[in-house]
Amino acid sequence: MSDHRIDLAQLPSLADLFRLFNNGKHLNRQAEPALWAELEREQTAYQAIFEALGYDLRIDGRGFAWFHTDEATSATNKATRQLALLFMVLFDTQADAGKPLMRFGDWVIDSSLLKTVHEQHQELLVAEGIEPDGLVALFETAQRFGFALAYNGHWRLLPAVCRYLDHYEELANVAKTEEVVLEENDDEGEQPL
Repeated sequence: MSDHRIDLAQLPSLADLFRLFNNGKHLNRQAEPALWAELEREQTAYQAIFEALGYDLRIDGRGFAWFHTDEATSATNKATRQLALLFMVLFDTQADAGKPLMRFGDWVIDSSLLKTVHEQHQELLVAEGIEPDGLVALFETAQRFGFALAYNGHWRLLPAVCRYLDHYEELANVAKTEEVVLEENDDEGEQPL
C-alpha cells in the first residue's frame, strides 16, 4: 500500500474553497479566476482531501465546481426550486426571442428583460408567489450561490447555470421520447384489424 501524503502548504486556498463550497456556493472560473486556477492546479489533492472529509467535490470542465450532495435542507430545497423556476422561465423567454441558450453568459439580464419574463410567465410565477420584484430577489439568491454576477444595474449568468440547462435539456429529451412513444402507440391503435 503506497503512502499518499498531501502537502497542505501546496493548498493555500483550502480554507477559502471549503468555506465557499460548504456554504452551498459554486466556484466559477469567470467570477473567481485566482481560486479557479488554484483548484485546477491542485485538483487531485483538493478532491482527495474533501473526499476524506466526506464531501463530493464536482468539477465541471465548462468552468464551475461545487460540493454535490443528495441531501438538502428545506431552505435549500426552496431556493433550488425557485432558482430552477427562474432559469426555466428565463431560458424559455430567451428561446422565444431566438437567443441561443448555450450563449447565456452573453445575455444582459436587466429590469427590462425581467419585466418581459414576468409578463410572459405571469400565471406560473404568480402561482409560485413570485411578483416582478421577486425576480430581482431571486437573482440576488442566484448571485449568492454562484449562478449569476451583478454588474452595473444588471446580471450575467455564470457557467454553473449549465447544471440547470443540462437538466432542462434532459427533461426535454425525455418528453420528446415519451411523445414519440405515444404517437407510435396511437398509430398502432388506429391500424385496422
